[in-house]
Amino acid sequence: MDILTGKLLAVVMIGSTHYVDVGQGEDAVIYYPNETVAHMQLPKADAPLTGKVTLKDDGYYVKWDGGPEGFWKISYVPGTFTYINPEGEAVGTITRLVPGNAAGF
Repeated sequence: MDILTGKLLAVVMIGSTHYVDVGQGEDAVIYYPNETVAHMQLPKADAPLTGKVTLKDDGYYVKWDGGPEGFWKISYVPGTFTYINPEGEAVGTITRLVPGNAAGF
């Protein structure tokens, strides 16, 4: 497993929508319009969250408005991108990575 870093992390995140299997029967959806903002719709949540993002060399820090904050990473093995939570645990696999605001945030 490799952790995405630097420019590669930015390329995978910025301007893309991630559909992430978080084990709840439907994907969480996260859109990163630029280097400082993220939008996320969690399964079964009433409304999306908006957060402030700070890219780091080996991950990113996000503070969700009205929600949690923490340092996240994205790992890669051939064919699979996985979100790693602040505790170092794999918590979701990207099922689709779509350029642009595919979810209409």
